[in-house]
Amino acid sequence: MRRALAVALAATAAAAQAAGSAERGAAIVASRSQGLCVLCHAVPGQPEPLQGTIGPPLAGVGARMSRDELRRHVVEPERYNADTVMPSYARSAGFARVAPAWRGKPLLSAAQIDDVVAYLAGLK
Repeated sequence: MRRALAVALAATAAAAQAAGSAERGAAIVASRSQGLCVLCHAVPGQPEPLQGTIGPPLAGVGARMSRDELRRHVVEPERYNADTVMPSYARSAGFARVAPAWRGKPLLSAAQIDDVVAYLAGLK
């Protein structure tokens, strides 16, 4: 019985972790040194002069797309637009002119992607 309870609790904790933190995701999206989303997208709550106009505005994106669609846009944006300048935040190879410190590493970890998706899903 204890083992079954421990397994159930571990599964619940793993699911909660996979859901991500919208608060951490907001910080990543707004960061001009980590997620860099604000360089190309208008992001709710950010000063207008600091918002990008290359990509679509992110306001309401959580009402337009499911969590799975949001994740796919972050992980493989070229699937939706072959000419996109948006990088895949999960890929670790196939980039040009990568600084030595970043070679072989994704732009965001799986947990950070979960956080970004949680934030974007809340933008209703």
